[in-house]
Amino acid sequence: MALESIAWYSGNSNGQTHPVGEKQPNPWGLYDMLGNVDEWVQDQWRDNYRDAPSDGTPRKGLEAAAERVSRGGSWIYDARNVRAAVRGWYEPGHRDDDLGFRCARVHAGQASQGAKPARPRGAAQSETAARKAGRGEAIALHPSERSKSIAIVPGEESLLIRTDREILTLQRSPRPSWGSAMGRDGFGLWSEFELGGVVQRMRWCPPGKFTMGSPWGEPGRYGNEGPQHEVVLSKGFWLFDTPVTQALWEVVMGVNPLRFKSPDRPVEKVSWEDCQEFLARLNERIPGLELRLPSEAQWEYACRAGTQTALYNGPMEILGGNNALGLDAIAWYGGNSGEGFELDDGYDSSDWPEKQYPHKKAGTRPVKLKGPNGWGLYDMLGNVWEWTQDSWHENYEGAPVNGSPWEGDSDAVRVFRGGSWFHNARFVRAAYRDWYEPGSLDDILGFRCARVHA
Repeated sequence: MALESIAWYSGNSNGQTHPVGEKQPNPWGLYDMLGNVDEWVQDQWRDNYRDAPSDGTPRKGLEAAAERVSRGGSWIYDARNVRAAVRGWYEPGHRDDDLGFRCARVHAGQASQGAKPARPRGAAQSETAARKAGRGEAIALHPSERSKSIAIVPGEESLLIRTDREILTLQRSPRPSWGSAMGRDGFGLWSEFELGGVVQRMRWCPPGKFTMGSPWGEPGRYGNEGPQHEVVLSKGFWLFDTPVTQALWEVVMGVNPLRFKSPDRPVEKVSWEDCQEFLARLNERIPGLELRLPSEAQWEYACRAGTQTALYNGPMEILGGNNALGLDAIAWYGGNSGEGFELDDGYDSSDWPEKQYPHKKAGTRPVKLKGPNGWGLYDMLGNVWEWTQDSWHENYEGAPVNGSPWEGDSDAVRVFRGGSWFHNARFVRAAYRDWYEPGSLDDILGFRCARVHA
C-alpha cells in the first residue's frame, strides 16, 4: 500500500508512464526513484554482490559490451519488483518503453591530487568564530577532510548553520531547573523529574516537519484522516516516554479510582477535564515544569518519530479485525491485550472475533512492555487512548501547519489518539483520530504530558 503514494507501478499506472514529480519524493527530494521507468546505471551486471566495490564506484568487467544493470522498477512491474533492492539487467543496446535513466555528477567536492595539507585551524580561530556568533555575524564554515578542527559554540548563544535544505542549530542543553537527571542514549536526549519517589522520564522531540494524516489506500483508513498536509514544527518539545502511570497520578491527585489497578499501568477513566486538573496540580508542585497536553499534530509527529507508515515499525497488514502482525511488537490492542492478562477484574474478551491470540479477559497492561518507537516513546499506539489539547474537526481542512493546537469553543469535544487495548487493528494506527466530550470517562482513555516551551 505504501507504493501508491510514491511510485507508478502495474497496480496504478493504467498501462503507461506518467509525468515526473506527481508522486511523493523521498526524504532527499528525489522523485520517481521507484516505478514509472526502470533506470540504467553505469555498472556491468553480476549475479550477486560478491567482491563488489565497497567505495560506491561502478562495477566494471573485462567486456565493454557486457550487460548493464537497471534499477527501480517501472509502470509495468508488479509490486514485488518495485523495491529499493531489486536489480535487473539488459544488453547495453536494448530499448524499451519502460526503460529510462537519470544523470549524476560524481566529482563534486573531490580533493585535488597533490594539494598541500591545509594549515590547522586552532582555538584562536574558533574563538573568533564564537565572538562573531555572539554578535550575530555570519560565519563561513569550510569543511575539509584534511581539517579536524573543533568549533567552539559560544557560551550563551546558539550557532545556526544554514544549508540549501535546512537550518541546523548547535546549542548547549544544560539540565533544566525542574529536572532531576538528564542524558543522551541511542534514542536521543532524555530528562527526568522526581515527585514523591516516582521518577518520570521525558524524551526530546526535535524540531522538524512531517506529513500529517494518512494516504489513500492505507489499510483501515478513514476520511477524517485527510487531507494529508505538511506540518513544520519550528521548536522541539519534551514528551513523557509513557502514558501517565497510576503511580504518578496517585502522587499528584491523592486517589486512584481506576479499574485496572497497578502502579505501572497507565491511568484510565480520566476525562479531558481531569487531565487539566492534574496538569495544574503537577505544575504547581514543580516550578518551571509547565506541562500541558500535546497538540494533535505534536502527538502524531512524536508517534511517527520520522516514519510515514501506518505504524512506526512499518506498514500495516490487517489479516482480521483483531489481527495485524505488525502491531504485536509495539502495541496492546484487541488482538493481544488478553494474552497473559493477570488481574481479576478483566474485561470479558471471549467473543472478540479474529483475535491474533486466543484470550478470555483483557485490559490495560503495564507500560514499556512493548517496543518503543525511534525516539524512545513507549505505548504511543495501543494500551490506552491519549487525550490531546485540540478541539475536534471533521478533517484537516484549515488545520494549523505549525503544530499548534487547533482550538474551538471551550466546551468543544476533544481529540484523542493512538488506539487502546479494547480496539481492533484499524483503530491502532498513527493517523487514526477520534473524539469524546471533555467530561467523558472510560477505561480505555488515558493521556501523556508535554512540555512545549523548551
